[in-house]
Amino acid sequence: MNKNEIAQLMIKDSTIIKSNALKVIDTLVTVIGDVLKKKNGKVTLVGFGTFKVIEKKAKIGRNPKTGAKISIPKKKVPKFVAGKELKALIK
Repeated sequence: MNKNEIAQLMIKDSTIIKSNALKVIDTLVTVIGDVLKKKNGKVTLVGFGTFKVIEKKAKIGRNPKTGAKISIPKKKVPKFVAGKELKALIK
């Protein structure tokens, strides 16, 4: 499912128009991203889940084409943990 399909479902179940639904989705993604950028940023939507940042350690990998060893630096990545109510919906 993509952003347009989610917007279509939103307008079906509410009184907003598609352009506003798309703006809401874009704003939500921007706000969550901005909070995660901050030190120890974390966003919890009760029942839905928690967005947080984790740090992956540096490691040695292999170039799949050549097989040569490469150094992969440490990096921060977003992580989502589903909440209890969301998990219950997909059982």
